[in-house]
Amino acid sequence: MSRQGSYARQTAETMVKVQIELNGEGRFSGSTGIGFLDHMFNLLAGHGRFDLTVECRGDLQVDCHHTVEDLGICLGRALALAWGDKYGISRYGYAYVPMDETLARVCLDLSGRPYLVYRVTVPAERVGQLDTEVVAEFFQAISNAAGITLHIHLLEGSNSHHIIEAVFKAFARALRQAVALDPDGRDWVPSTKGVL
Repeated sequence: MSRQGSYARQTAETMVKVQIELNGEGRFSGSTGIGFLDHMFNLLAGHGRFDLTVECRGDLQVDCHHTVEDLGICLGRALALAWGDKYGISRYGYAYVPMDETLARVCLDLSGRPYLVYRVTVPAERVGQLDTEVVAEFFQAISNAAGITLHIHLLEGSNSHHIIEAVFKAFARALRQAVALDPDGRDWVPSTKGVL
């Protein structure tokens, strides 16, 4: 069964299209225009076991903010389309991911209520071409666009590359858990209210 979502957004600053298949094989194709972010998207696809395709042109001559935020918006909308009415999904997910000195924790709820708690301090201002402060904007955009309650905590860490990578891996694994079809719950939306 395919669970696919696709969303495109064009503004005076960016042109972004994201396609995701939740029942994928962990493949990423395309480019964000930001090398380090391509690496993160590859990790997101691989650890989430999603197939993820990105087409992106952004005003990177200004900085990476508009591009990263719009990628988050498009990924969030594509995710919401892919899981549809949320019938039979597990809904909740969490993951702890260590990477050398770093330990990141992500807990999330596909509740329909966007909320982000982001407690991550990255020592470096940039990793490659990516301004590290926009990582929070990326996850805020996903949370808003997909209606995810999302808690991201850095428990340990000093290497900026490791910190961001552990966060993306933990997000991928928590999301994979949340969108998984619950073998005992396929005939209901996982809420006593009957709707998410």
